[in-house]
Amino acid sequence: MIALAQETFSLDTWRLASLSQLNRCLEQKSAEEILQWSIENFGEGFSIGTAFGASGMALTDMAVRINPEVDIFYVDTGYFFPETLALIDRAQRHYNRPFRRVTSDLSVAEQEQTYGLTLYRKDADECCHIRKVVPMGKALQESAAWVSALRRDQSPTRAGTPVLRWNEKYEVVKISPLVHWSEEDVWTYIHQHNVPYNELHEQNYPSIGCWPCTQAIQPGDDLRAGRWAGLTKIECGLHQA
Repeated sequence: MIALAQETFSLDTWRLASLSQLNRCLEQKSAEEILQWSIENFGEGFSIGTAFGASGMALTDMAVRINPEVDIFYVDTGYFFPETLALIDRAQRHYNRPFRRVTSDLSVAEQEQTYGLTLYRKDADECCHIRKVVPMGKALQESAAWVSALRRDQSPTRAGTPVLRWNEKYEVVKISPLVHWSEEDVWTYIHQHNVPYNELHEQNYPSIGCWPCTQAIQPGDDLRAGRWAGLTKIECGLHQA
């Protein structure tokens, strides 16, 4: 384990400290070791954000095994698939605990009244900003560390994801314990530990977001090819900082 005193984790310290040294150490650690280190060092400032994808469910299971009361939140966009809503209910019962739900200050009905019925088609970036990016700031207000399930194999935009980085947008340390994992690693963990997962994964949906902007993929397609199909957009904006 990497021994670092919890009191060292201040905004100024993280801006001035050499994250490259920490990353060199953490690169050699397993996902479980990275999570253990993060939970121990960040304490109550540690938060896991999940969208309930396969990687997110594996990360959630791993974290709960370390600390059953760890903060786990999700941003409910109002456009979840029914299967995703069913998974949330199933997962909360499986782990016998609730997950922290965060929403946009603008309801779907209010958004449709203001921007029209299909903002997700007319301006997908603005829709993601309203329903995901802004609420994420609210979700992380009391957090010092944001843990995500990003993997380097998911897309070219994620290929260079470090284990640890300072996130300027939300002013938190962003931690990605699963960067070295593959899709096969994720599913091996899920089956070994009986982790609940979204039924849409069995219908050629390897990456699942909002229902208006997600579709099934064809064999051989990129794992995130079903997200914003037909658009140049490949990220919602949460991880672009």
